[in-house]
Amino acid sequence: MMRRALIAAVIVVTCGSTSAHAADAAFTQFIASLWPEAQQAGVSRATFERETRGLEPDYKLPDLILPGRPATGAPSQAEFVQVPADYVKEASIARLAGEGQRLLQKYRPVLSEIENKSGVPATVMLAIWGRETDYGRYALPYDLVRVLATQAYVGRRKDQYRNEFILSLKLLGEGVVTRKDMRSSWAGATGLTQFLPSEYYKHGVDSDGDGRIDIWRSVPDALASAAQQLVNKGWQSGVRWAYEVQAPAKTDCTTGVPEVTKPIGQWMREGFVPVRGQKLSAAEQAQQASLLQPEGIYGPSFLTTKNYFVIKEYNFSDLYVLFVGHLADRMTNPLPFATPWAASKQLRTKDVETMQRGLTRIGLYKDKIDGKAGMQTRAALGAYQKSAGLKVDCWPSEEVLRSIQAAR
Repeated sequence: MMRRALIAAVIVVTCGSTSAHAADAAFTQFIASLWPEAQQAGVSRATFERETRGLEPDYKLPDLILPGRPATGAPSQAEFVQVPADYVKEASIARLAGEGQRLLQKYRPVLSEIENKSGVPATVMLAIWGRETDYGRYALPYDLVRVLATQAYVGRRKDQYRNEFILSLKLLGEGVVTRKDMRSSWAGATGLTQFLPSEYYKHGVDSDGDGRIDIWRSVPDALASAAQQLVNKGWQSGVRWAYEVQAPAKTDCTTGVPEVTKPIGQWMREGFVPVRGQKLSAAEQAQQASLLQPEGIYGPSFLTTKNYFVIKEYNFSDLYVLFVGHLADRMTNPLPFATPWAASKQLRTKDVETMQRGLTRIGLYKDKIDGKAGMQTRAALGAYQKSAGLKVDCWPSEEVLRSIQAAR
């Protein structure tokens, strides 16, 4: 049945609108095939029929695998991958920090209660809310059920989204939220602090005490649920997310991976200096940390704690964690990063993918091919630069890409 559905998807993208009906029929057949799993999850037949009646796929979503077409990319993704200066924009941080300061006062009793229970700072909760939906001002553009159904049908992570789709029906059947209010991102995250349906069930908290968990309209519930997700993923109370440092001139940027951890005091003895003369306590110096250099040897450097990687599990992106962590800091400290971002360009996604494949071929890279120059990619790139006698800066450039392509 799945095979027939995917063959029909080929028909619609290769034969044009005359075959659209066939593709829709195949999609409908695929959705119908999920009923036994939905029933097992506790979804009633009435809910299943009501919410899937007339449902159509959205082939304009990113991250789909449509036979006969190139892989789609995020609609907001520029031709070039964003460099940190574009993502962590000072104007955006300053605006959101100012609003965060106001919300700190407005929700002070609620935030204090959640912070006392969870150990997650109020500023971190607010920073997640600010980054995810601009404190609720951003209107999520998609229908969650349609997004999850499409991703389950032709997405890159079909099995994951299959489960999320069924759980979205469960939410609706239980009356947790209305279909009208259950808007989402293209990746299927919903609510003020952007949860997948499975995350709602794993981490949702009724903070306002009304007997229901409402991450769509209740700010206390949304913030408490975000904090609980961090706690469930290992948040350590009283530990910062990261420390900005001045790195020694001869720092080996290939050590900037999560696997290389040392006590912060050890990093300091090796020449890493907290910026602006910041003094760290003995407890802080005893914390284990990894080196993060988002632009390789260019731009700011950070010593990242366990909590950095906890936030990264909320959204697996170094730039996301930098944004959230820095925004949280700016709610109580007006200073920007001490070291400015370099005016560097980033390779296009497809070129980073080519680089990752080349690094995989020669045994230097073992992570996923995703077109994102994250910590593992930058470290592998630096290792290649060492072996090839190139300048070691751990930053993807056209020069290095050409060299890797030639190394066959």
